[in-house]
Amino acid sequence: MSETVLVITEQRGGEWNRMSFETLAAGQRLAAELGQTASAAIAGEGIGVLAEGLTAWELDRVYAVEHELLHDYTADGYTAALEQLIRKVQPSFVLFPHTYQVRDLAPKLATRFNQGLISDVVAIRTYGGPIFVRQLFQGKLNADVRPVGPAPHFISIQAGAFNADLAEPGASKVEVFTPALTVSEIRQRPMEPFRESTGAVDLTAADIIVSVGRGIKEKENISIIEALAKALGGELAATRPVCDSGWLPIERQVGSSGQTVSPKVYIAVGISGAIQHLLGMKGSKIIVAINKDSNAPIFEVADYGIVGDLFEVVPAMVEALKPAMVARA
Repeated sequence: MSETVLVITEQRGGEWNRMSFETLAAGQRLAAELGQTASAAIAGEGIGVLAEGLTAWELDRVYAVEHELLHDYTADGYTAALEQLIRKVQPSFVLFPHTYQVRDLAPKLATRFNQGLISDVVAIRTYGGPIFVRQLFQGKLNADVRPVGPAPHFISIQAGAFNADLAEPGASKVEVFTPALTVSEIRQRPMEPFRESTGAVDLTAADIIVSVGRGIKEKENISIIEALAKALGGELAATRPVCDSGWLPIERQVGSSGQTVSPKVYIAVGISGAIQHLLGMKGSKIIVAINKDSNAPIFEVADYGIVGDLFEVVPAMVEALKPAMVARA
């Protein structure tokens, strides 16, 4: 068993999933606490440029898992390829970003090593060995999980739990790994990724999100918040009650039963701060809260707070941003 932590990064169509770099930061931190090295892997076809990009980080090795049968994601293909890589590298821990793809892939992969998956980890502590923190009952409880038995151990990292900006830069080399795959092993037929609707949006890729809660009062007022999102060049999101009321499509819901996001800026407008919503956005780099209730729980997690009527504050913000909108146009 080698003394390295292996981070499995994720790309689709040559584009990074931004959670890959959050997981890279987590992997480097875990490796440092264990006195080990960190390595990274990326799978697909024609991924040389992406693999070279990973060499800018402090890693022992970057593995480019390259095969024509990995051009499109399938659970069968990626499981077989990554299993072969892990048996070659023999890492102590394998870390994944907790994406939809990983939820499909990682349990299947872990089972091939007679292991379970410690999923959706929000923190890593060391006390006589690594302890992985998971949230239970929609964030009401934290569970400390200590892996036992032989390595490798499989871990997925929740979006926003680690800051990608804290990943250590450095220099490493790429090693191309060509798995032995056959067409007969691939039982699935790749199709277009599922989307809720034609105009569906991936909030996890947004740098700026303006999110609205029940303080907006009625559907007709959504346009006020939409104007702020447009002025900032951001995406519009909402809490579950807003989406359940049909005021915005479910694809724009942030929270424990919606998307988990970690943008650079998250503006919560008329949102009280229920734990179910906080679970979906607490990893945001900067949180701005606008609420007329100074005791709203959202202010406990906010970096900046505006106590005021959103129907006065938001239009004033949009008006102040108009020069920047003109310049951007």
